[in-house]
Amino acid sequence: MGVVTSLNPAAAVLLPRAETGVPLRDAAPSWLVKAHERACRAASSQGSVATSCGPVGDRWFRAHPVFAPDGGVGWWLLDDTARHAAERRLAEERRLAGVLAEASGALLATLNPERCLELTARLAAEHLADAAVVVAPALGRGLPVARCGPDGVATHQLLRAEPAAVPGLEEALLGRLPSPATVTVDPALLPDWAFPESLTGPVTRASLTPLPGQGMPAGALLLLDTGASDGADDARPGPGFARLFASRAGAALSAARLHADQAAITATLMRGLLPPGLSAVHGVEYAGVYRASGASEWVGGDFYDVHPGSGSGDETLVVLGDVCGKGLEAAVLTGKIRNTLQALLPLADDHQRLLGLLNGALLTPANPRFATLALASVVRDGPLVRLRVTSAGHPPPLVVRRSGAVEEAPTRGTLVGAFHEISSTTAEVVLEPGETCVFFTDGVTEARGGPLGNEMFGQRRLEAALAECAGMPVDALADHVHMLVADWLSGNDHDDIAVVAVGAPHRSSPQEGPSA
Repeated sequence: MGVVTSLNPAAAVLLPRAETGVPLRDAAPSWLVKAHERACRAASSQGSVATSCGPVGDRWFRAHPVFAPDGGVGWWLLDDTARHAAERRLAEERRLAGVLAEASGALLATLNPERCLELTARLAAEHLADAAVVVAPALGRGLPVARCGPDGVATHQLLRAEPAAVPGLEEALLGRLPSPATVTVDPALLPDWAFPESLTGPVTRASLTPLPGQGMPAGALLLLDTGASDGADDARPGPGFARLFASRAGAALSAARLHADQAAITATLMRGLLPPGLSAVHGVEYAGVYRASGASEWVGGDFYDVHPGSGSGDETLVVLGDVCGKGLEAAVLTGKIRNTLQALLPLADDHQRLLGLLNGALLTPANPRFATLALASVVRDGPLVRLRVTSAGHPPPLVVRRSGAVEEAPTRGTLVGAFHEISSTTAEVVLEPGETCVFFTDGVTEARGGPLGNEMFGQRRLEAALAECAGMPVDALADHVHMLVADWLSGNDHDDIAVVAVGAPHRSSPQEGPSA
């Protein structure tokens, strides 16, 4: 078994070592020898055997067995090179399509620019070259660079480097290289920062591919090869695939950068809309708590501000307001009201005039919303704190006395931004040391929750809670009210919530004398 008994002329040409009497293992490739052994076992057991395939030289053949009556096995070898090559190309295209799909999914799953840079470098080093460097357009004085070597570890740095140090890089970052062009780069001209630390051995090939973004360049991809994979079965894909990868990576990087820019702009605007932190001003204590209606919202329709007077004897204007609605649309009007009041501060001593001018500014066809406000002009008078309080459609503030009594300031008024004519009354409030005047929005009293989940917190419950806070520091009092309302809500939906506490200190500072 396994000895050549006969062969035709074509077989003699294909297998020059095959002669009559020569063992098959010495005349044929190993895959055909194994196929013959399987066929012999199948013949002895009256089984079946499938055709086998394999290379002979630079050709690919399919071998079909034929069983002879004397127990021998004959082999017909059919040239299947073209079909095999087509199947390999198809398999490679499918593999590369899978790589692109995997890369696209991974890149689009993150909107963090630094993470996206690192991921692009890692995927490129895994599938396109021995190492990869991704460079994004400069941010300020730094050049964002992500590098990944054969170890698969990607790192990101903001380098003080010049793009001109890499041939073609400056043009790629400025969009002056035609996309998706690939530029061959002399490795000897690359700066040290262009080589990942884990890359060993000399770089034999380097290429630069622009990363096209959405309307502007997203960066450039530098691929580095040491030649170690040359001739291997898993040889690197060609430049065409690299350009396809670059287009996917560029779109992801551009989306991540756009998202980061928009997030930065939003954060800047939100910081301008958020209520300020409060502390003591001219010997008067202030504290505030704000909570937007939604868990994902930063700002809403409730707001407060404290505008100190220029001197210790000047009045400080406290404003707490509630704009109709929630979310960003309400916050836009909130910003307009706060800016308008800032401009009207020279008129703050006259609450009626101030509210009238603000009302006129809000009565525009483009603004269908209205607001309620509570104003307080506050001044320290020796150990006392005097307030002039005016409500414009807003719940009147509550005064917490040292005895634990809670009083409602006698002020009423018309909301602003709804009617051409408004009216309001101003009340005088005097706080002795340890007493507090509490301003709040209806998000406190109308908070629904409790044991049944739908009962309003209500003003009586608020007054009872404040009675227990007599003598409490203003920041602790404001936090306590917020905590009680949050517990009452127990996770239910709610309106915006704002609380401002104005308090007279328990003791006068040494510099302050008795009241006049």
